Amino acid sequence: MNRTEYMEHLQRRLRRLPKEDYDRAIAYFTEYFEEAGPEREAQAIEDLGSPELAADQIVRDFAVENAASPTKNVKKGFSALWIGILAVFAAPVALPLSLAFGAVLLAFVLVVITLLLSVFLIAVSITISAIPCVLVSFWLLFTSFADGLTTLGLGLVLLGVGILMTMVSLFFTKWCLHGLTLLFGSIVKGGRYYEK
Repeated sequence: MNRTEYMEHLQRRLRRLPKEDYDRAIAYFTEYFEEAGPEREAQAIEDLGSPELAADQIVRDFAVENAASPTKNVKKGFSALWIGILAVFAAPVALPLSLAFGAVLLAFVLVVITLLLSVFLIAVSITISAIPCVLVSFWLLFTSFADGLTTLGLGLVLLGVGILMTMVSLFFTKWCLHGLTLLFGSIVKGGRYYEK
């Protein structure tokens, strides 16, 4: 590979650079070959390495340089200005809407918590009311066997239903609170839904 071929390969690989950076890189390699002269052209190509590797290194160097000192873009400044202006004009509409959304969300959470609490309290009250029923049934067994047996059966059924409803309501409460937590998490994280 001679100097001309090397420079053609290099120019093709460096086309993705901005014009200013492209011109600087080509000027550097042209100067490097001119300093080496025609008699040491092969040595210069060997020192520089393949044009692909040299071009990749240049692209990386320019990317690091541009990342360290970002250029000011007038278009970005104007778009930020327009966003600021739109935010000021949207505030009279967006603020009440966001407050209304927050109030509706709070009302929804309060309704869910109230329903869960009422189901739990009903289950606990059924369980608690079954205990006196079972105790009274033992006394009724000695006075009226049929009434005692019926009361005992009713008390045990109520006790079983109350315990089952309590367990189901606790499970359902845990499930609903987990769902509300995920809902609020997705709202806070910008609409993404995460689940552990």
